[in-house]
Amino acid sequence: MTTKLIDHSVPLIRAVVIHPDGRSDSPRLAEERLQEAVGLAAALDLDVRAEEIVRVRKTAPATLFGSGKVEELAALVRAAEAEAVVVDDQLTPVQQRNLEKAWECKVIDRTGLILEIFGRRARTKEGRLQVELARLDYERSRLVRTWTHLERQRGGTGSTGGPGETQIELDRRLIADRIVRLKAELEEVRRTRGLHRKARQKVPFPTVALVGYTNAGKSTLFNRLTGSEVFAKDLLFATLDTTQRTIRLPQGRPAIVADTVGFISDLPHELVESFRATLEEVGEADLILHVRDIASPDTEAQAKDVEAVLDQIPAVEGKTRRVLEVWNKIDLLDEDARETILGHAERLRAQGKAVAVSAWTGEGVDPLRETIASLIDDDPESEFTLEPQQGEALAWLYANGRVTGRETDDEGRTHVTVRLHPAALGRYERQFSAG
Repeated sequence: MTTKLIDHSVPLIRAVVIHPDGRSDSPRLAEERLQEAVGLAAALDLDVRAEEIVRVRKTAPATLFGSGKVEELAALVRAAEAEAVVVDDQLTPVQQRNLEKAWECKVIDRTGLILEIFGRRARTKEGRLQVELARLDYERSRLVRTWTHLERQRGGTGSTGGPGETQIELDRRLIADRIVRLKAELEEVRRTRGLHRKARQKVPFPTVALVGYTNAGKSTLFNRLTGSEVFAKDLLFATLDTTQRTIRLPQGRPAIVADTVGFISDLPHELVESFRATLEEVGEADLILHVRDIASPDTEAQAKDVEAVLDQIPAVEGKTRRVLEVWNKIDLLDEDARETILGHAERLRAQGKAVAVSAWTGEGVDPLRETIASLIDDDPESEFTLEPQQGEALAWLYANGRVTGRETDDEGRTHVTVRLHPAALGRYERQFSAG
C-alpha cells in the first residue's frame, strides 16, 4: 500500500484519490492506474491532497473495502481535509452511499468522474446530447435504494404524479421519458450523419479516423496533418467532439481526417453506447490510425484497451478494417529506446503496420503521409492524354485523384496516370471531353 500526501497552494475542491487494486483483469500496473485516476481528477479541477493504492482481496458488498480499511481511509480523508473522495472503480449505489456516510464527504466513482469530465468538455449539440444520455443512464441506477429522502409518497394528479406515487418513482419516470427523447434526437443525428456520409461518397475522398488512448497525442497529430488548431493539451479528454478536415497526401491525393474521442480503460458502457453515433465514423473509415503514446511504460496495455473498444464498433459489411499504428512521442524516448523503437517501426512500416512519429516536433510525419497514401490507394489506375490547353482538366485530376505518373511529350501533350475512384472517373468523363 502506497500513500502520498501532496501540498497545493491554490485551494480548489480538496480531494483524495483511491485506486482499489485487484479488482480488474487489466495487466496495467496499479501505480499507472492510480496516476491516471489522479489525472482524471485534475481534469475536473480537483485539488488532489492525497492518493493511495488499496489492495482489495475480497469485495465487501456494502462498502467495497473491509470495515477496518474504511476506518483507516476515513482518517486519511480527515487528515487531508478532503471534501471529495474519488474511488477509481465502479461503485454500486449502496456502496457509494455507505462510503459517503463513513467518510462524511462526497464520493465519486470512476464512471461518475468520467461522465462529469465529458459533461464539461462537450461543445457541440451532438456531444452534449450523448453525454446527457450517458449521465441519465448512470443516474437512473443511482436512484435504486440510495436516495431514501425521495421515498416519501406524494398525492395529487397530472404532472405532479399519480395518487400515492412516490417521489423516487416519479423521478425514475421523468428520467425514462427524458432518455426516450434523447435517444430520438440522437437517432436523428445518426440519420444526418448517414446522409453526410452518402454525400461524401459522391465526392469519393477516402476517410481516415484517428483513435487512441486519451492523451496519446491524437489532436496534436491531427493539427500537424491538417494545419488546423484543434484544442490540444496535456490533459485527459482534452477534446471530445469529432472534428473533420480535408488533407492533401503525396501526389495530391485528398483525404478526410477525423479526430475522435479518446478511449480509456474501463470506459463506462453508458458512454460507449451513447457515443455510438460518433464512433460510427470509425467503423466507416477507410483507414484507422491508432495513435499510441510509445513513450509511456503502459503503452502495450493502453493499446489493448483501445483494441477492446474498437472490437465493439461494427465495421461496414464487406469492408476490411485497416489499422495503422502511429507510435507517437518518440521525442520523449531516451537514446537507446529511441534507436530500438525507430528500427522496429521502420520494419513494420514496410508492411504497412506502424510508423514512428513525434506530432510535437513533426518528425516522421512525412513518412506517415506516404504510408497513409499507400494504404488507402486501392482505386484503379486510369491513363489520360491532355492537350496543352486542358489545364483545368489536369488540375481536376490532381484535386480528385492521386497522380502516380506524368510525362510531357514533344508536342506539349501531358500523359498522366491517375488513381481515381470509379465515381470520380464518371464525373471526370461527364465534365471533360478528353479521355
